[in-house]
Amino acid sequence: MTTKSYLDMELLRFTTAGSVDDGKSTLIGRLLYDSKSIFEDQLEAIEHTSRQRGEEGVNLALLTDGLRAEREQGITIDVAYRYFATPKRKFIIADTPGHIQYTRNMVTGASTANLAIILVDARNGVVEQTCRHSFIASLLEIPHIVVCVNKMDLMDWSEDVFEKIKSDYTSFAAKLDVRDIHFIPISALKGDNVVDPSHNMLWYNGSTLLYLLENIHIASDMNHIDARFPVQYVVRPYSDKYHDYRGYAGRVAGGIFRPGDEVEILPSGFTSKVKSIDTYEGTLQEAFPPQSVCITLEDDIDISRGDMIVRKNNKPEMSQDVDLMICWLNEKPLQLNGKYALRHTTRDARCVIKEVKYKVNINTLHRDTEDTNIRMNEIGRITIRTTVPLLFDSYRKNRITGSLILIDEATNETVGAGMIV
Repeated sequence: MTTKSYLDMELLRFTTAGSVDDGKSTLIGRLLYDSKSIFEDQLEAIEHTSRQRGEEGVNLALLTDGLRAEREQGITIDVAYRYFATPKRKFIIADTPGHIQYTRNMVTGASTANLAIILVDARNGVVEQTCRHSFIASLLEIPHIVVCVNKMDLMDWSEDVFEKIKSDYTSFAAKLDVRDIHFIPISALKGDNVVDPSHNMLWYNGSTLLYLLENIHIASDMNHIDARFPVQYVVRPYSDKYHDYRGYAGRVAGGIFRPGDEVEILPSGFTSKVKSIDTYEGTLQEAFPPQSVCITLEDDIDISRGDMIVRKNNKPEMSQDVDLMICWLNEKPLQLNGKYALRHTTRDARCVIKEVKYKVNINTLHRDTEDTNIRMNEIGRITIRTTVPLLFDSYRKNRITGSLILIDEATNETVGAGMIV
């Protein structure tokens, strides 16, 4: 595989979620092992550790559970990222914890994912944790969900068990806003239907997990309709060759930009046309998410970091009052009327928490309007007022312009992750 073809390959980010001991880490280990994506020294190290612990065979979960506490307890605490590639695609895996006290870690790992793998233990079926993780996946607008019914070997590869779990999950998922759900019966320990088709479940005629990951259509997951370009940096080389060059660097957050397009710069409202779209490799005829490019305009306009280039007849909302779902990440609870720093796309601002409307019970999905104290790992709906107007879309419409983070100004810690409603 040449470097160029590797760089041009499509990237799929996916996250794994499930209850404790559902086999998330083992599944990822199996995926890496069977797709020949681990080095010999890594394999030797986990074989050695497995022998030391007196385990039969190789414990593939050790590939992802990197912290000593995780290995000792046999659980996942922090988000572990793993990278691998097949001839068809590149992958970034976020192995996220199953415990309720690590909800914030799951939100962190899942926030950029195209797909979520939700593991269900075939012995236990759909449990409270399954519902909780599915709710978070739908809240984060993850477009594709794959429900892997694991440990089918412990249920004699029963089709009835699989169909019952599939039916239970489908009826629960009807309450959520999830568009694309797939079901696969697997055994992560034995490798059935992970990379290779199972000989023990001939009744299942769907695809294996790896085949689905390689072929699921993700190109249309990005918003290619609403053109959004948050300016990150103004490029002025001041060299003889590029004496009058003024470009606006950033990452396309939505839509498609082409030279000649009429655009408007927000918040100033000035208009111009796209003169060129430049990259390190040369000029482009069009730019779309998630490309990082430098846009030049035909007119000299005062544009700086935090401004946004959009289409004249298709603008984001612009307001200082913003409604959002917040996942609280800090030990200090959210303070009503508290002041926080805020980062939204490339714009920094400050805000005050005006109202806490309700808190979501993640297990039952009920809205609690009585207890509005939002503590660590809890999710609620709030209204904030910002010092400067934000240029935003709803999170459902655009995950980049619809998300923000809150920062404690005293400690500089990120305390909340927000999805604009």
